[in-house]
Amino acid sequence: MSAPLLRAEGLSRGFRARGAWSARRRDIMAVRAVDLEIGRAEAVGVVGESGCGKSTLGRLLLRLLKPTEGRVLFDGQDLDQAGAATLRRLRRRMQLIFQDPYGSLDPRRRVGSQIADGMLVHRLADGAAARDRVAALLRQVGLEPLHGDRLPHEFSGGQRQRIAIARALATGPDFIVADEPVSALDMSVQAQIVNLLADLRAELGLALLFISHDLPVVRHLSDRVVVMYLGRIVESGPTRELFAAPAHPYTRALLAATPSLARARRAPIVLAGELPSPASPPSGCGFRTRCPHAIADCAAAVPKLRVVDDRHQVACLRDDVVARSG
Repeated sequence: MSAPLLRAEGLSRGFRARGAWSARRRDIMAVRAVDLEIGRAEAVGVVGESGCGKSTLGRLLLRLLKPTEGRVLFDGQDLDQAGAATLRRLRRRMQLIFQDPYGSLDPRRRVGSQIADGMLVHRLADGAAARDRVAALLRQVGLEPLHGDRLPHEFSGGQRQRIAIARALATGPDFIVADEPVSALDMSVQAQIVNLLADLRAELGLALLFISHDLPVVRHLSDRVVVMYLGRIVESGPTRELFAAPAHPYTRALLAATPSLARARRAPIVLAGELPSPASPPSGCGFRTRCPHAIADCAAAVPKLRVVDDRHQVACLRDDVVARSG
């Protein structure tokens, strides 16, 4: 088996926050001890409730945030130890597609020049060559070359996201983080953008980290799914296996909350309480305060990911719960 394109080892990130009624400062851990590998041309979906650390994880993998602990290796290179010149070269191969197509583009600049920025910064093309490359990218994402002369306000949300995708492709990346790239779009447009990403990934051999709370979209686009809760990975596995037989109670609850004709006659799984604050997470298993299967041992230690079937892993102490069919 070839080495993964990207590997995260023990990745954690805390943010300093001041309490509302106190001057005391404390760390809020957004990502906790995450180990993750992404293969070349592999699409990995990351799912979980808002505030679980999905977006922070994506930015850590791109070295847009520096980890509090742990490290990220891209093509064998430790990003934290890389010098400025090496990191600059690696950044050309890693790109981000933002959630909001309205806020991610500069409203004062023509979209063609924004697509060309990466080429110019990394000295990949300039002048006529850059213009030709911009025209080709616009065609590749389903737009026309003449659109490059327009300003962002002249486009719909879906068109703006196509422009953002073209901008991410401009440097010829090997790895893209797509952070909720369709959540701000109309339902009628979401499928078009998802299909575009799937086609581009297949055509260009891209590795993709697709962050979303929309499980059907993740199922369509991903080879493998990672489920996060309170900054930790609680389950991961091949998409088909994880959706067919989820092992973690939290994953089952997420899937049960997704509309499906096949599940229409089943009783829904209702989670008790709210998502705990990352500033004061429960001891042991972070999910235990909402889990219908929690026992006293769940408060004693954080469960580690363990293999349940082939590449399917779950962080749960209860063998009897994990063994149940999804």
